[in-house]
Formats: sequence, structure tokens, C-alpha cells
Amino acid sequence: MKEDNLSSMEEFLIVGFSDFPQLKVPLFIAFLLIYLITVMGNLLIMTTVYSNSLLHTPMYFFITNLSFIEITYSSIIFLPMLAHFFLDATHVSLMGCLLQTYLFMVMVVTEVLLLTVMAYDRYVAICNPLRYTAIMNKAACMGMAAGCWIVGSTVPVPHIVQMSYLSFCGSHRINHFFCDVTALIKISCSSTHVIEILTYTLGEILPLSFFLIITSYVKIFSSILKIKSKGGRHKALSTCGSHLTVVILFYGSVCTTYMRPTSTFSVKDNKLISLSYIAVTPLSNPFIYSLKNKEFLRALRRQRVNHEQHVT
Repeated sequence: MKEDNLSSMEEFLIVGFSDFPQLKVPLFIAFLLIYLITVMGNLLIMTTVYSNSLLHTPMYFFITNLSFIEITYSSIIFLPMLAHFFLDATHVSLMGCLLQTYLFMVMVVTEVLLLTVMAYDRYVAICNPLRYTAIMNKAACMGMAAGCWIVGSTVPVPHIVQMSYLSFCGSHRINHFFCDVTALIKISCSSTHVIEILTYTLGEILPLSFFLIITSYVKIFSSILKIKSKGGRHKALSTCGSHLTVVILFYGSVCTTYMRPTSTFSVKDNKLISLSYIAVTPLSNPFIYSLKNKEFLRALRRQRVNHEQHVT
């Protein structure tokens, strides 16, 4: 009973990057810039797509969903971390920790599913172009996106329920910059066997999703090779290159972090690897999806010209 009461009133100390006090100001500035660029870049994509009817296509609909995810889970991680730097507010309650973990897991799972749907969208566009409009209609796109969000919001629930029963009778120091599942498991004195099983079960979504994406791209590249026009092949490849780059960045970092036995985890290594998908991937997405996309750049220039004409 005493242990249960203690667990319900837990408060943790987020270690973050306190091991490097001399880097406090440079790290604060660096993370603040990364966060601001991430938010502004992804907001730019969302507003540009919303205000340009030519971009009201399935591909850009899914990209705006992806941008919303990037903004949300960057905020979930970076805002508390920046507060830790600025206010030295490194303590977090068990409820706050579980909430951050849940929201983060929701965003990760939803992004995994969304990237899979986007691969299917590219598959239909290139392998079945005559039926693309009929297959990827508005209702279908809305249903796919809703399915990603519903599944993403549901599957982490067993993790959070199990984690709420953990006891922490030793160190309350979370050697990470957010309430990561693996970091919490490390400091718990309860049996974490069920949570580890759930983690591996949830992790099966990654290889399954990756397999579906690879299968889509095998068929896509097979179709591209049959295109006789060099310009046609280049155009088809350019529509897939951005998505494939994001897939490689995201899956590579997530699999490296979580698809290993907990006994092999090095927390310091995990901090650096986690930054790759928490910071680098959301930061790079606006550049990958906009700067390399001529259609998006034309829409952005048109939006700027219309704004200038409206002002004058």
C-alpha cells in the first residue's frame, strides 16, 4: 500500500544535458532555433497548401497532416526542454511524464502509419494514374488520415496503463531530455516484462509498415522503368524522392533507438539518436518537401505575389 501511494505521487528529475553546464546557453540557443525553424517551416507548408487550390491534392493533404505531426511532437519535447534550460525547471510529476510519453508515442505511431499511406498514394499515382482520382478521392483520403490518427491514439494506451503501475523506489533521475519509455524502464524497481513485450509488439508496426513501403516502391520503380520518356521518368522519380528521403531518415533513427533489447541501451547514445528524429527529421521535412518541389515553389511564389498585390 505504501509503495502504491509512493508511485502515485512520484516526481522525477529530468537530467537532460545538465552534464554539460558549460554548454547551457549554446544548447538553449541551438534548440530554440531548431524549434522555431521547425514550427515556421511546417506552418509555411500548411498555410501554403490551404491557401492554394492547386495544391488541394491527396499528396499535399497527407503532407499537411505530416507537418502538423512534426509541429506537435516537436512542441511536446522542445517546449519543456527549453523551459528546463531557461527556468531550471527540471522536475516533472508522474502524470506529466506519462502524458508526455503518451503524446509522443501517438505522434510517432501516427507518423509511421501516415508515411505508409503516403507510399500507397505514390503507388496509385504512378502505377495506376488513370484511376488515381477515383481511388484517392476526398472521402478515401479523409478516411485514411482519420484511421492513422485513431490507431495512433489507441495503440499506446496499454503502454501508459502499464507504466502507471510502475514503482520507482530508487533513483528518480531520468537520464534523458524527455520522459522516454526506455529511460523510465531503466529507473523502475518493478517488473517491466509486460511493458517490454508491449514495446516489441508495438515495434512490429515498424517492420510491417516499412515492408509495405518497400513493396510499394518496388512496384513504383518497376513502373518508372517502363516509361520511355526521360522527362517522364524524372518527373515520376521527383514525386517519390522527397517521401523516400523522409522515410529513410525517420525509420533509420527510430529503429536504431527502439528496436534493440533494453540491456544494450546506452542512454547517452540514445540522447543523440533521439535528437535525429525529434529534431533533425521535423526540421528537414519542410526543406525536403518544399525546396525540392517545383509545384510547391510555384504556389509559394504565387501566394507572395498575391499578397504583395493585396498590400499595394
